[in-house]
Amino acid sequence: MIKPYLYIDKSKGKGRGVYTKEKIPAGTRIETSPVLVLTYDDTEIVDKTRLHNYIFLWGAKETRSCVALGFCSIYNHDYNPNCEYEMDFKEETMSIITRRDIKKGEELFINYNGDVTDSSPLWFDTKKKQTAKKKQTAKK
Repeated sequence: MIKPYLYIDKSKGKGRGVYTKEKIPAGTRIETSPVLVLTYDDTEIVDKTRLHNYIFLWGAKETRSCVALGFCSIYNHDYNPNCEYEMDFKEETMSIITRRDIKKGEELFINYNGDVTDSSPLWFDTKKKQTAKKKQTAKK
């Protein structure tokens, strides 16, 4: 299930992103999509490909990964996201839920670290990291 008002469009400096054509209230489940669960061995192979940036750790011990279908792998990252994701290991689905009211035309974000409050560094440069690097370079 993907709400019909969601769409994919270009996101400045981030490739593609997920947007909404309508206002969305906080706490709305806007997507529930199936996932393809990968074994540990499959994950090692996928980690060496471009798909590495589109998979999620999977399972209570995070020993596997998954490819999320639907729009799940297109949501961009933010350390203060307006959405969060929820995984159902039994049903092998992933859901996206809004954390606050969303405005029409707004891009929807998740925190790639899983926990919406986790500000740990990611495996790629984020705007936050790039700004910190610029400040360090300016001090030199």
